[in-house]
Amino acid sequence: MDSGKIIERVKGILTTPQTEWPVAAAEPATVSGLYSGYIAILAALPAIAGFIKGSLIGTGAFGITVRMPIGFGIGEMLLRYVLTLVLAYVVALIISLLAPSFGGQKDTTQGLKTVAYAWTAYWVAGIALIVPWLGWLIAILGGIYSIYLLYVGLPHTMKCPSDKAAGYTAVSVIIAIVLGWIISIVIGSVFAVAALGGGAMSGMQITSSDGSSVSVDGNSALGKLAAMGQQAEQASKELDAAQKSGDNAAQQAAMGKMMGAVSGTNGSVEALAPDQIKAFLPDSLGSLKRTSISAQRNNAMGMQVSDASAEYGNDSGQHITLEVTDTGGAKGFVAMAAAMAPEEDKETDHSYEKTHTVDGNMVHEAWDTQSKSGEYSVVLGQRFTVKANGNPDSIDQLKQAVTSIDLSKLESLKDAGVKSN
Repeated sequence: MDSGKIIERVKGILTTPQTEWPVAAAEPATVSGLYSGYIAILAALPAIAGFIKGSLIGTGAFGITVRMPIGFGIGEMLLRYVLTLVLAYVVALIISLLAPSFGGQKDTTQGLKTVAYAWTAYWVAGIALIVPWLGWLIAILGGIYSIYLLYVGLPHTMKCPSDKAAGYTAVSVIIAIVLGWIISIVIGSVFAVAALGGGAMSGMQITSSDGSSVSVDGNSALGKLAAMGQQAEQASKELDAAQKSGDNAAQQAAMGKMMGAVSGTNGSVEALAPDQIKAFLPDSLGSLKRTSISAQRNNAMGMQVSDASAEYGNDSGQHITLEVTDTGGAKGFVAMAAAMAPEEDKETDHSYEKTHTVDGNMVHEAWDTQSKSGEYSVVLGQRFTVKANGNPDSIDQLKQAVTSIDLSKLESLKDAGVKSN
């Protein structure tokens, strides 16, 4: 596809998606052709814009401008670009695997075509990162429009019924957002390691039906992320069989296994029951009495997550919100994020924020002495999160709120409800 055709396709998808999608869906294509003739070009736009903004223009506030060193800026740009290319293929594979569950046809190439053209708005809007103040807003609007483009395109590329396109879109977007979040962490941590150690990524291959491939290190965080797609492909065989049988219970169980593979748990996880997780919240926090409490367990496409929250306050207006979350079926994502999260320490004349590790658990704390507000959270067993936030007298009260929970008992439940495939 030459530059003229790329411009025409971008224009068509953005301005007349209802008529452009049927044309795009019917075109013959290969994975390598989509990458070389479209994705590789469009995906470079936000990466380049980020480099220009971060290293050439800089980020400024209160008369101070901060620029990332050119070498680091180039390194981050290249890493962001490569990870975006890999993410596009992983999401395309997942969209293909989900197709039968929404009455569509599984096809990896069509899945990649779906990603390529739906993400066009997001990639093009990414150029606006160069624009001061409004740049982020424009980029967000581009992302929202990409969701709409996905909704319009799925019935054409994946052959799903129009009445199932909304659900198909919702599930695909949720997975893409979570994977994109992990990619952001990878950029912050893997690049830092690479910058210090000069390590290269090589070894593992993600191979498509037409023979094209992307190589990454199978032992790296990125390699494990790519492996999610391959694990999901194996799990999808059971989903296909369950879909053909018409057994709703079997379909739900198979979807749970596939979501487990995608989330990195390689199996389903039953999150703690609402009453069980609510029992960890104390009746009071020192002089602060509990004023409300709630708990719930949600189940979406076989992936369960439970959370409980309580409000504490006194007559002086002080309040603390204490939350306990069992990430359940998403614990694979949490484990990967915790493993890759960089340790940070930021400080101003009236506030600080830092992320560090204590006894193998990730801890985040932030406090502002002017507003007397902040938060303190800990990730336990790479599955549970406990967070306290509010406006007590000091950060120590938030720490005490978290430790008022029996953390060792909660962490001991990290394998509760885990069922291997």
